[in-house]
Amino acid sequence: MDIKIICDSLCDIPDEISAKEYLEVIPLTLIMDGKEYRDGIDITKEEFYDMVSKTNEIPKTSQATYMQFKEVFDKYISEGKKIICMTGSSTATGTFQSATLAKGDTEGEIYLFDTKQLSLGAGQLVVRTSQMLEEGMSYEEIKENLENIKDSAQILFAPASFDFLKKSGRVPLTTAVIGNMLNIKPIFKMAMGEINLDAKVRGVKKLVTKMVDLVDERIGSDPSDVTILIGRGSNEENFLKLKEEVEARLKDKVKKIYSVKGGACVCSHTGPDIIAISFSK
Repeated sequence: MDIKIICDSLCDIPDEISAKEYLEVIPLTLIMDGKEYRDGIDITKEEFYDMVSKTNEIPKTSQATYMQFKEVFDKYISEGKKIICMTGSSTATGTFQSATLAKGDTEGEIYLFDTKQLSLGAGQLVVRTSQMLEEGMSYEEIKENLENIKDSAQILFAPASFDFLKKSGRVPLTTAVIGNMLNIKPIFKMAMGEINLDAKVRGVKKLVTKMVDLVDERIGSDPSDVTILIGRGSNEENFLKLKEEVEARLKDKVKKIYSVKGGACVCSHTGPDIIAISFSK
C-alpha cells in the first residue's frame, strides 16, 4: 500500500482503526501539575480521566510541533509513500500550522487536510478516509471525496456538567451556574470549526433521546453510506444508554457504528464526564 494516513491525537478514532498499519497518530502534549505527557504514549485515556477526577485541574495542551510532522513526513516519503495528513481544526489549535510548515520543507506528495473538527468529529473523517483506502480508492479519489464530505461532518457532545467548560471559558459563568442548578443538560454541536449550543434538555434520559433524534434527522432519508462514531470519557453509564439507543434506532440504517473513548486533549476542555456522537454524509 503506497498511501500513509497521518493524524494528530485531537482526532479520536476507534482502536481498530488506530491499529491499522497504514495509519500513524502524532501526539499532542498534555501539561498537568508541571509535568508533560505525550497524549496516548506517556498517559492512557483512563489514566487521564483518573488524574483529572482527583485533581479537578484543567490540564494545558501543547500543539504537535513542526519537528514531529517533519520527521514523520521524511520517514514515509523516503519509503515511497503518498501522505494524507489530517489534523484537528485550525480554529482551535496550531497543529495544522505546524503540519503546513513541515509540508513546505518536504519534497513529496503530501495532502494536508484541515478537518475543521475535534475529537469524534475529526475522527469521523479519519475513519471515512480509512474506509475509502480499504475500498481501493486512489490517492486522488480519496482527496476529492474528503473535500466533498468535510462540510457535512458534525459532532454532538454533552458534558455531564458545565464545570470544565466554565473554567475553560467555553460558556458564560451565569449559564454554567444556572445550568447546574436546574439540571439542564446542554448538547453542543461542532461543524466547520465552530462550536455552538444546539439543544437543551433536562435529565439524562431525555438527553440521550434528543442526541439520537438530532442525528436521525440530519443523516437524511438514505443513510446507508453513513458511519457513526459514539464516544465517551469517564462517563460510562451515560455512554451505555447512548449506545443502546443508537443501536436500537440506527444500526439497521447506517453503514457502520464505532465506539470510541474521548482523548485527553479534548476532554481537557470539556471535562472527562462526556458523551458524544459524530457522523458525516
